[in-house]
Amino acid sequence: MKSQVLLPKIFNFPFTYNSNKETTKVGDLVEVPFGLKKTIGVVWKNNNSEKKNITIKNISNKIYNYSLNKKLVDFIEWFSTYNMVPLGLVLKMVIGSNDNFFKKDKQILNFKKKKLTKFILNQEQLLALNYLEKVKNKFDVSVLEGTTGSGKTLVYFERIKNIINKNKQALVLLPEIFLTNEFKSRFEDFFGFEPSVWHSKITPKQKRIIWKGIINNKIKLVIGARSALLLPFKKLGVIIVDEEHDSSYKQDEGVIYNARDMAISRASFEKIPIHLISSVPSIETFNNIQNKKYRHVKILKRFKNFPLPKTKIINVKIGKLNGNYISDETINLTRNFLKKGEQVLFFINRRGYAPYLICKKCGYKHICSNCSMYLTFHQQKKKAICHHCLSEKEIKISCKNNNYCDFNMYGPGVEKIYEEVKKIFPDNSVKIFSSDYLKKKKATMELFKEISNHKIDILVGTQMISKGFNFPKLNCIVVIDADFTGRGYDLRSTEKNIQLYQQLSGRAGRFSFESLIIYQTISPEDVILNELIKNKSDLLLKKELLLRKKNKLPPFKRLIAIIISSKNHALSFKGASEIKIRLKQIQGLEVMGPVDSPILKIKKRFRSRLLIRFDNRVLMQKKIAKLLNKLKISSKIKLTVDVDPINFA
Repeated sequence: MKSQVLLPKIFNFPFTYNSNKETTKVGDLVEVPFGLKKTIGVVWKNNNSEKKNITIKNISNKIYNYSLNKKLVDFIEWFSTYNMVPLGLVLKMVIGSNDNFFKKDKQILNFKKKKLTKFILNQEQLLALNYLEKVKNKFDVSVLEGTTGSGKTLVYFERIKNIINKNKQALVLLPEIFLTNEFKSRFEDFFGFEPSVWHSKITPKQKRIIWKGIINNKIKLVIGARSALLLPFKKLGVIIVDEEHDSSYKQDEGVIYNARDMAISRASFEKIPIHLISSVPSIETFNNIQNKKYRHVKILKRFKNFPLPKTKIINVKIGKLNGNYISDETINLTRNFLKKGEQVLFFINRRGYAPYLICKKCGYKHICSNCSMYLTFHQQKKKAICHHCLSEKEIKISCKNNNYCDFNMYGPGVEKIYEEVKKIFPDNSVKIFSSDYLKKKKATMELFKEISNHKIDILVGTQMISKGFNFPKLNCIVVIDADFTGRGYDLRSTEKNIQLYQQLSGRAGRFSFESLIIYQTISPEDVILNELIKNKSDLLLKKELLLRKKNKLPPFKRLIAIIISSKNHALSFKGASEIKIRLKQIQGLEVMGPVDSPILKIKKRFRSRLLIRFDNRVLMQKKIAKLLNKLKISSKIKLTVDVDPINFA
């Protein structure tokens, strides 16, 4: 008897093997010979593409303890088709390393009970929980929207508890790896045991133990980043997507996909409910709420009725800062909070010390030799660093006008603001909250401990501080640069700004009746800023939808970006032009471009872009993939396909 076996490699089709010794069904894991080695594959659906006059090898062994259910097999096929990714690569993300099947680990899963902290839901939270639980054992998308600090997490914790009590599994997706540790401690307080945490930074041994526990239904709950979506759950009962609006759910390297959208698809295949959690929904989610496609429940009040922070707009037009970045009015207001023993956050969404370095004598600019991007000066390393390819450069450059360049640094980064804050408040403890300083788990945990124990008075942070953290004594936030000047290549700049500042304001005053958000701006009359501080995010999103509809942009149209890259600029542009001619053969497609990417060069490769637009009710990926697969593309050209792109860099 013959079986089709899909291998976890860069193939879009299964291979034929003899299964005379073993009875196999779709989803079974088997060991098969491939080339000179053996590998693990999955028995797949018959695709009727068997080639004649080839030697068919035998299945070596059946892996009896593990199998993929039909729902997951169907989802893998959908994921592959939608994102235009080879089937084998998706399978690789599901089954992982061969070590999952052959290495034995002595470590036992820790379900040891700890002392529970008692939590009691308020009336609003109870109503939200009941609303989420209205739909039982079928596919349903519901949105839990709540003011930051309203206790949304407690609501879905109760939801998860009810699922686990039914012997089913639950998956909680978080947008960033660093959030899992903060979340883990809150989980332990509520459930009394450690959750299983899944992300790229855990060890191979931990991955094996968790993977086996999931496929055998011994692990009931997983907290994870994007990749957790493709774990082989046996009895998945609910999916939670926390901070569903966060752009970090979009994987933009390797296998490109949006984990939030694919989570909704997986819930559909599993025939289970999925809950999207947010303080300000993404534009797609908001549109689906408006169209009654998603159910929607809202928590309006903060937990224990603490009020939202007051707001203050400070006009810092040119000439008012005297060469600094923090105004005198801001300094006086923040001092009042520090005197009361409360914490203050200065927010600037730029890493490093300064994003631009230009010589006053010769005009030399620090631009990356690999990428067409300015290098950012980092005081910590005393080097200029490219945030795309991570190359580093010493800043002592020979100047045309004798000796070394004399650099002016333009635009403050988080390190520059930290330096200024230290000078203004010499008697207070100040720390930076940025990804460059929190790369190690130990350093992150230590910082959280110091913040919680109030050993730190002032934080200077980037965007990562706006996501999911709970700092009880943080009652004043200063936004250094609140001007909404989104980059032209980012479709979602307005939407992101709305979400960012809403999330950020939610970090303040969670346990206080008096808190303040200060917005420093050169445009105090800005409509978006003023409507945002009046808590009119719904109105802003409605305006954004009207603009999107007028310009035929998502969610009203679907986009696919094709990036053609080469070490030769002319070759990348020529390749893009030739591909466009072929794509125009497909009816129903609007093909725009080619154009040079806004960031023309990344990692020594020049980039040209095509943008495909079509009706969002039509799935064009199969036709496009079929055409692209037939193209004879030069080996000097690399093709990257981005379905539903969120930026155009």
